[in-house]
Amino acid sequence: MLEKLVAQFEAVSATYAEAHGMIRDPDWFLLKLQEEVGELTQAWNRKTGRGRKKGRSDEDLSRDLADETADLLGHVLLFAHNNRIDLASAIERKWLFRPDEG
Repeated sequence: MLEKLVAQFEAVSATYAEAHGMIRDPDWFLLKLQEEVGELTQAWNRKTGRGRKKGRSDEDLSRDLADETADLLGHVLLFAHNNRIDLASAIERKWLFRPDEG
């Protein structure tokens, strides 16, 4: 499951980067990860009343939080993939379970 998810994120990211003339060098993967953490924080602040809602409804704010969480997950997977990190092994070591690879 994890390998398939990584492959799907990788395919979309590579296509997007090519379409927009972006170079995904090693720094890009970390910088995008940091950018997404910031966007998730901003969504959280808006949802919890710590930031301006900018006319967004509660439903919009919940969707924004979900979308930014998905972006962060994608960029964590891309970062790990680009750095040849075996996330399944790391999860087993740190979280004491093996993610289903099936």
